[in-house]
Amino acid sequence: MGIIRQLSAAVINQIAAGEVVERPASVVKELLENAIDAGASRIDVAVERGGKDLIRIADNGRGIGVDDLPLAFMPHATSKLAEADDLFRIATLGFRGEALAAIAEVSKVRCQTRQADSPEGSEISIDAGVASPIRSCGCPVGTVFEVRNLFANTPVRRTFLKSDSTEAGHVAEMFSRVALAHPTIHLTFRSAGKLVHDLPAVTGINERIAVFFGRELADSLLWIESRIDDIHLWGYVAHPSQSRSSAKGQFLFVGGRYVRDRSLGHALSEAYRGLLMVGRSPVAFLHLDLPPDQVDVNVHPTKVEVRFRDGQRIYSQLLATVRQTFLASDLHSRLQANAEAASSTYSAMEKPPPSEPTSRFQLADPAQARQEVATWFSPPPTPSGSSPQFKAFPSPGYAGGPVTPFSPPASPAWAQSLPSSPPRPSETPFDEFAGSAESEVGNEPMGEVPPAASAISHEAGASAGGDFGLLPGVPLKAFQVHDSYLVAETDDGMMVIDQHALHERILYEELKRRVEKGGVESQRLLVPEPVDLPGAEASLVLEQRELLKNLGLEIEPFGGDTVLIHGTPAMLSAVSPERLLRDLAEHFATKPLPPTADAILADLLNMIACKAAVKAGQRLTPDEVQALLERRHLVSDSHHCPHGRPTALVFTKSELERQFGRV
Repeated sequence: MGIIRQLSAAVINQIAAGEVVERPASVVKELLENAIDAGASRIDVAVERGGKDLIRIADNGRGIGVDDLPLAFMPHATSKLAEADDLFRIATLGFRGEALAAIAEVSKVRCQTRQADSPEGSEISIDAGVASPIRSCGCPVGTVFEVRNLFANTPVRRTFLKSDSTEAGHVAEMFSRVALAHPTIHLTFRSAGKLVHDLPAVTGINERIAVFFGRELADSLLWIESRIDDIHLWGYVAHPSQSRSSAKGQFLFVGGRYVRDRSLGHALSEAYRGLLMVGRSPVAFLHLDLPPDQVDVNVHPTKVEVRFRDGQRIYSQLLATVRQTFLASDLHSRLQANAEAASSTYSAMEKPPPSEPTSRFQLADPAQARQEVATWFSPPPTPSGSSPQFKAFPSPGYAGGPVTPFSPPASPAWAQSLPSSPPRPSETPFDEFAGSAESEVGNEPMGEVPPAASAISHEAGASAGGDFGLLPGVPLKAFQVHDSYLVAETDDGMMVIDQHALHERILYEELKRRVEKGGVESQRLLVPEPVDLPGAEASLVLEQRELLKNLGLEIEPFGGDTVLIHGTPAMLSAVSPERLLRDLAEHFATKPLPPTADAILADLLNMIACKAAVKAGQRLTPDEVQALLERRHLVSDSHHCPHGRPTALVFTKSELERQFGRV
């Protein structure tokens, strides 16, 4: 007697249920998709005990005909496919014909439905796969599904479910995905008898984002949209300050279906490269509309994974669209003041001040008249015909010492080669290098490096959001505090700049530009300098010898574990060659190497720029402060350092006035 047997329909359905119905949230997803495919304009969702005891979904869609009702719960029965070729042009959310049969096999289901041209409704009940006769009932146009005692006949599966609150959370998450994907549908959600969400139909998704994720995030979103041929990309990406510790804040919808795609997730991360700190992930709500024959959704039973016919084209479109949006946006971080506390202190305030739209913060011309609050930072009036003298605040490091007059000085020698006009904006929508973060904490200065050890004339130009409105040669009201931060006046308030982060970005962009042009200029040493390294580190740096040569560091083996340095980067001449090589060797030994040569190069650029930049606690002369500020508009993404930390924080005049109770 043979040992191969054909499985019964009940076993087949339970196997399918294991793939399609993982938990109550899976049932909610399948029934919501069926309601949307039925053309519903309102859908009501209710669950008890996280969906374990009851899932009820009612819609006002087309309904199910009385003749089709028993067939709807048969495996692989569907109205959305007719032949195999239809699998390659699917325009509906459901199509497999597995969900209802799988759900009915592991629970007790009751379905009431009526079509618009039918005088009465129809009802069917199915208990663990056994259906009752169809009977007439009174019900409105549409369909009502009630799923009770999920996994009652498969107790092992039921024991794997989590607590009621956890399962309710998964249902709420699934509900939010559908609500974001279909904002034109009125949706309600009740859990344990309480109304959690009542979402009227809207034309955009911003209001629903505010409901699910908070008004602060919704207000920080940037609209993106692009259409290339028949591919339409639109939605929102969040300001870099609204990052998350995981990718759960990324929502990608293809044809109204929530999907996960590693390639598009990587494109989004690349668009944010250099704007986020290590370990942080961007937030995005993106919709992708394309012809059904350009995407294959028949990949996984849950339909969460898809394949694109031309994935590289969509990858490039997403990356370029997001990056171009950033280039035209203000990405500076805002100081978060406790406005509520300030408003409660001054009872004279009858109402909060009107919210301010996000604006570009441009450094002001000192010759212009200042508003009342801005005059707090202005010097006393000077005699007619004399230049204004700005006094810098004394740092704690030299308390009691004389206060150095901060008059607009002549440019130092190393700043003479600055271009006389700002460069043209870049035509390149995004960087070509990947970055990896390295903390500034614990990094010792690698020698005395002036704030601008080289003439920064970045031909790629700056983004609109990164341009602080500086004009070369115009003196600024700026001073250094705590030997770490620069305070400058803007047209709309004030700005606090991290000197290390800003100088790091300037050096990184200059190094990258020179590498793209053929390599960083190398300064040959009169006498080659030998450096003894541990054996493993010596072999690592020698393996990357050609890459280091592009960075202006020329080395060769000298026998044993000794490496001979013949040349160092000319723009980092103040850095000790031995220290530079040791830091690079340690970096290779302690950090995982990126998979590509470009990524390794960008990683090294990040490290070198961080090591060579001025440090927190390093006092700058007025000349150096001025030269550093003048170079901000010459680099792209000047609002963030290569590791994703903000280079500046801004505080508007209205925020100042609110804090001091003036409004």
